[in-house]
Amino acid sequence: MKQGTTIITLDNGYHLWTNTQGEGDIHLLALHGGPGGNHEYWEDTAQQLKKQGLNVQVHMYDQLGSWYSDQPDYSDPKIAEKYLTYDYFLGEVEEVRQKLGLDHFYLIGQSWGGALVQMYAAKYGQHLKGAIISSMVDNIDEYVTHINQVREEALPADAVAYMKKQEAANNYDDPQYQKYVDVLNDGYVDRKKPAAISHLIPTMSRPVYGAFQGDNEFVITGKLKEWQFEPHLKEIKVPTLLTFGEHETMPISTAKRMAKEIPHARLVTTPEGGHHHMIDNAPVYYDHLATFIRDVENNNFND
Repeated sequence: MKQGTTIITLDNGYHLWTNTQGEGDIHLLALHGGPGGNHEYWEDTAQQLKKQGLNVQVHMYDQLGSWYSDQPDYSDPKIAEKYLTYDYFLGEVEEVRQKLGLDHFYLIGQSWGGALVQMYAAKYGQHLKGAIISSMVDNIDEYVTHINQVREEALPADAVAYMKKQEAANNYDDPQYQKYVDVLNDGYVDRKKPAAISHLIPTMSRPVYGAFQGDNEFVITGKLKEWQFEPHLKEIKVPTLLTFGEHETMPISTAKRMAKEIPHARLVTTPEGGHHHMIDNAPVYYDHLATFIRDVENNNFND
């Protein structure tokens, strides 16, 4: 399979940026979070897995609207209604799979990408060897409860009260509010902040992120308020790895429940890892991932 970057044309006419790294007969398709983020924290995944003694071809892409792919005019209500939906992004994963010629592969997704993994594994599981849900819950209410606890523990009471006041006024541009968001991000989302994936300007697609999440990771005002996948967990039949950071925005208590409800699941956690624990503690994260893939490949996966 072609290495490096390939631009694929979707049936809808839009173009997606894709990139393949690594060698071997094992294939891993990586989904980024946000939604509206990009692939960049997966760039060294093939190298990290090789350090663990595993040769894997890793396929990455930026979802529609994200940094390296086409960005529709979401200010057009008809375009927003058509493309800013769960169904669109789930269908996009399947179309990318087809256009890259993948089958019997592993699917990994971070955060929002982990929601797509859950949906894809339930609907298109016949194409998968295994699913990896990285830092994503099945129940948004449990997430909201947890992030409220996180900021109450991380910030003084007056700071939390200030944030809630600005949120009630829909005043997310307030400079002091954003300073508090930065403090929370430093502690629970981007703990390590590698220079390699920093940019001179923000790369998050705000129209996509805003439609689903809202202003930041610690408040949900978009469509993710509706996210409730727990009734469908039993439909995920493939071996599944749940991987969470031990110091992040997603509640590990929910991950433990998910591991019990998904028929064939294993839960692992990463010490000193935040929401992006593949960066915060790469050796542990990729040891867990390589062990999972190796166990599945050797028919030695025990949930």
